Amino acid sequence: MTSNLTARPPVREALPFTLQDVRSAIPAHCFQPNVGRSLAYFFLDIGIITLLFWGAVQLDSLWVLPFYWLAQGTMFWALFVVGHDCGHGSFSRHRWLNNLVGHLSHSPILVPYHGWRISHRTHHANTGNVETDESWYPVTESRYNQMTWLEKFARFQLILFLYPLYLFMRSPGKKGSHFSPSSPLFRPSEKWDVLTSTLCCALMIAALVGVGFSFGFGFLFKFYLMPYVVFVIWLDLVTFLHHTDAEIPWYRGEDWYFLKGALSTIDHDYGIINPIHHNIGTHVVHHVFLSIPHYHLLEATEAAKPVLGEHYRKSELPIWRALWSAYRSCFFVSDQGSKVYYQMPVKK
Repeated sequence: MTSNLTARPPVREALPFTLQDVRSAIPAHCFQPNVGRSLAYFFLDIGIITLLFWGAVQLDSLWVLPFYWLAQGTMFWALFVVGHDCGHGSFSRHRWLNNLVGHLSHSPILVPYHGWRISHRTHHANTGNVETDESWYPVTESRYNQMTWLEKFARFQLILFLYPLYLFMRSPGKKGSHFSPSSPLFRPSEKWDVLTSTLCCALMIAALVGVGFSFGFGFLFKFYLMPYVVFVIWLDLVTFLHHTDAEIPWYRGEDWYFLKGALSTIDHDYGIINPIHHNIGTHVVHHVFLSIPHYHLLEATEAAKPVLGEHYRKSELPIWRALWSAYRSCFFVSDQGSKVYYQMPVKK
């Protein structure tokens, strides 16, 4: 990984600054996780989730349930972001603590912590690369034209519901599963990590089935499955918007290197949701420096912006308009060219 961050191959178009230039502009404390603060966010999320569940069960009203689904699903997403920091090692400098809290954060929402952590590592190491990125990368025009209507429907219409499918099947054109140690995603040395996380998810599913038999599957539907759907929508929405915009360049071959690819993402403002989901919409600097904890992303971004200049991107559109714009205009990239942008089909 270090060589990806420091060694720059010959390129056709180089940025006017280096990785070290950006790092030097960010205060040193932004790179240092605080265990107490990280744990406080974890326990706060767990506490709110518990309180929401207790309150919803007590009231159990058709008038309350939709608000509960939205609030609880949002908190599931916030908890995922805590586990996301664990996966990057920005939760703490202790691997055992990162793994413990990562499993406690991800297993309850049916995410295989190590399986996801490893594939997410691949995504960060190859962001912006048409050929090697792991998730939310564009298809080529020729591939788009070959896709069946069902493939197009799944990719371009169900964009907010794809995450469970991705865990089982990865992205289109890639093989393997986040639950299987034999997947090409993983090294042989990572076998037991993957099995551990898969087992944790299996135990969670067994617990949910037990709840269904004990309290009724209507209970399970109301108080877990519907918030889980909202969580999936949040995850797909945020990650889709991070990497899908008509103004974001994608690269091929020698025109790609780590820093250029890392900057091929865009920040979004989620308003009052920003502090709830731990400012994960502040995503550009996160892609450049994975070791920055979520609670330092805002400060780090402000410090880096003068260096990044026009290469820092932030959408000024409301979230619903940004989603609609990407949905309508981002379908494929050209088969040719080392720097390409999303295009849309020409109407005939």
